[in-house]
Amino acid sequence: MATTEFIEAAEAQARALGTDPACVFIPHPVQDRTDDELRALADKHLDAILGMLLKGN
Repeated sequence: MATTEFIEAAEAQARALGTDPACVFIPHPVQDRTDDELRALADKHLDAILGMLLKGN
């Protein structure tokens, strides 16, 4: 999981390593968000994260 700011970097790193990791990207930035905003982001993306973990990707 990373923020949308790092999509290209994650793709480049995956290519360089010859891997295809499961990725979930959340809106950038994260550091200035309140606890409530972070909880809302987690709730919004939880299904995607759990789906990837359970699928084994």
